[in-house]
Formats: sequence, C-alpha cells, structure tokens
Amino acid sequence: MASVTAFSVGHCTHPACMALKGAGLASRCFPSRAYLIETRNRLLLWDTGYSEHFFDASRRGAYRLYPMVTPVHFDGARSLREQLRGRGISPNDIHTLLLSHFHADHIAGLRDFPQARVMASEQGWRAVRGLSGLAAVRQAFLPGLLPDDMAGRLSFIEAFPLQALPAELAPFSHGRDVSGSGEVFVVDLPGHAAGHLGAFVLGDSGWTLLASDAAWAEEGYRELRGPSELSFLVQHSRRSYYDTLARLHALHRGGRVDILLTHQEADAP
Repeated sequence: MASVTAFSVGHCTHPACMALKGAGLASRCFPSRAYLIETRNRLLLWDTGYSEHFFDASRRGAYRLYPMVTPVHFDGARSLREQLRGRGISPNDIHTLLLSHFHADHIAGLRDFPQARVMASEQGWRAVRGLSGLAAVRQAFLPGLLPDDMAGRLSFIEAFPLQALPAELAPFSHGRDVSGSGEVFVVDLPGHAAGHLGAFVLGDSGWTLLASDAAWAEEGYRELRGPSELSFLVQHSRRSYYDTLARLHALHRGGRVDILLTHQEADAP
C-alpha cells in the first residue's frame, strides 16, 4: 500500500473571505503543500509548493504583479528539496512529479528535480504553454518556472485509460491508475483551473484524496460554502467549481475517505 507525507512549502496570505464567503477581511495564511507518495516501487511527488525560483520568475515586467496581489512567504531552508533531503531522499530519487495544475504555487519547485518525469493534464498544459506577460499572470502562471527541457520530460494523464473506481469512492466513478498497481488513481476536479486534477491514494488505513485547490479551506466542502465571487475572475469555471465542490461534499459525508487540500490551515496535515 502507498503512503502519503505532506510538506508545507511556503505560504501566501489573503483576506479570509476570498476562500470562504462571509469569513471577513482578516488576513488568513494559506500554506502551499506538496505530497510525497511512496508506492511499492517508486517515489512520486504531488506538486512542489513554492521555491526560490518563484521570486526569480516574478522579478520583472508584468510578472511582478503576482507577488503584489498574492504576498508570498518562503524560507529557502524549508524548500521541498531540503525537506526531502532531511528525510534521506535526494532529488534524483523522485521518479515522477505529478502536477495538479500549472499555477505557480504548485510548480515553483520543478527545476529542483531535474531527473524526474513530469505528468500533468494535456488540457491544463495547452491552456498555459503559450502564455506570457499579463495573460500568464491572469492565469497565475509564471513561464520562468518551467525547466528548459519541460517538453521532453512531460507526459499526459489522458494517455492512461479510465478505470472504474471502488464503490466507496462515490460519487467519483472513474480514474486513471498512474501507479500501475492500483495505489494511485488520478481524477478530474474541474473548476479551479483548466485540467485541474486530484489523486486518490490507497494506504494501509484506506483511501486519501489529494484534492488540490478544489477548495481552499475545509469548510468549503464540509459546508458547501464557496469562495468570494471575486475569485472567479481568476478561476476557470464557476459552474464546474461548484459541481466539484458538491462531489467533495458527498465524499466527505460518506466518511470513508480522508480529504487533503493544498491550502487548508496549518494545523491539518
């Protein structure tokens, strides 16, 4: 069975009401997490969090708007690369980087894992690959974060066949087994970004869903409570977002799956 280990890799701050309607204007910390997935025969990473490369990529031109709108806090000693090294894992030990989507807070550490394969949604890649300047910033994408050899290392989730999921994962019915062993199934979680993905991971104690940015706070899926309407200026589809939120709500009510969000509060894994 696989295991999942969470790493908090920098954070940003926003008014709480951006994540939850009615939560007020008080500043709220949103940790950016990466998840190490250890399967029977390989090490995978789900996203990377922030890195020092974020500041390099947002230093000039329209890209400077990103940290102005979204203040980012990052300690280089706590990069994902360094946290993994503290566990005896080198960057070259990582077999595959699985990207939930291409927003900067999820891909900023790509350059720190030069030997790893990269897997993502083809829809998500097509939505960002030609963007630059203000058009990129509006999609929370910084082209400078992509490794020079990205095209040669990138493969697409859509190449894996859809398979039926176990009944306890309803209302999710199909996913793509990227582990080859039934331990990691990637699923579509549309709404937040083009090609936005999540992953069901089967561990010794049952299933965990890495739900990425399908919600920014646990109250979102527990209470069916959406974010500020302003957030949909940068999110991909309001209708799809709420459809996905409703599925997370139903999954939560089923009580059989642990749901982990990238930005849930710091006292959670």
